[in-house]
Amino acid sequence: MSLSIVKSVLSGGVVEIAPRGEIDVDTAYEVREAIAEVLAKGRPLRIELNMRLVTFIDSVGISAMVAGFQTAEVSGVKLVVTQPSRFVHRQLWVTGLLGLFGAPEPYFAGAATREVLPGA
Repeated sequence: MSLSIVKSVLSGGVVEIAPRGEIDVDTAYEVREAIAEVLAKGRPLRIELNMRLVTFIDSVGISAMVAGFQTAEVSGVKLVVTQPSRFVHRQLWVTGLLGLFGAPEPYFAGAATREVLPGA
């Protein structure tokens, strides 16, 4: 399976990178390049890596995410994972990297999103 990546500018100085498909030895470089491209165009306050549509990720894909995190951090930009698929969430948990990426809750299709109130 291939990988496609959609980049979007969200409000508040946030850029979302949303990969779809499998992040593995053949496609991991695309995630690194997408992060590098966003950083080359400017310095957003935060990069959100929306992993909702990622069906598989291997160790090379995890490594690409860590490299992207480090590149963003050096640039003074926070990189977080949002809406990880259950598979991605499990891989981040097993590798001990869930906290590095903001400890996101797994995405469940059809689940209501909960609103977080300021100060809560």
